Amino acid sequence: MPGCFKKTLFALASLISFVSFILIVVAMGTPKWMTGKILCKTGADLVNATDPELVKFIGDIYYGLFQGGKIRQCGLGGRRSKFTIFPHMVKKLNTGLHVMIIMFLCVAIFFSLVSFGFCILNAIKVPYRAIKGPAGVCLWNFLAGGFVALAVTSFMAAVKHHHLTERIANFRENVFQFVILEERFEDCFWICVASATTHAVNLLLIAISGINFPKIKTKTEEVNVTAEDIMY
Repeated sequence: MPGCFKKTLFALASLISFVSFILIVVAMGTPKWMTGKILCKTGADLVNATDPELVKFIGDIYYGLFQGGKIRQCGLGGRRSKFTIFPHMVKKLNTGLHVMIIMFLCVAIFFSLVSFGFCILNAIKVPYRAIKGPAGVCLWNFLAGGFVALAVTSFMAAVKHHHLTERIANFRENVFQFVILEERFEDCFWICVASATTHAVNLLLIAISGINFPKIKTKTEEVNVTAEDIMY
């Protein structure tokens, strides 16, 4: 049976793995990975809008992995619309990269659950196989954190190098052209970053669990019995 200290560390590691699983699921299902400001360039050019008038042509956009929405401002007031990435818009995007991001997160969810199970196993007993022990827990946490990091990096590449926001903003826009004025990574993106960080914390906890701390030994005093003690 593992000691109380190791039980506590592995119980904490299992909780962290489960939290990582929840974070990834929430991030995938929330449509706010990115927000931004979009300028209706066609409308602004038509009326030759100056700086004070450009406000009437600046709208908003937000999107996640599966859906999003935007407010079009082309001089006649804001028009709200919502969209879904699948099945239509994905043809406009870099399909392979977008699917890879989703696959990376799905694999990370799987390894987070595996890590959760192995941490509970190590908190209950000492496994007889090394892969089920701390080495295995480290492996699953490394893989889970690594796949989350790959997903985050791929999403950043899609935004910065493949102009993801601009492609989404101009989807099915036959008359007006939109340009991106501002982009911001939102909470769901940073939730994924936090998920990767939790697995790094788990690796630290497992490393601490392998440290053998010296035990404090107390010296027992020898009792010397003399003849006078016997008399009393």
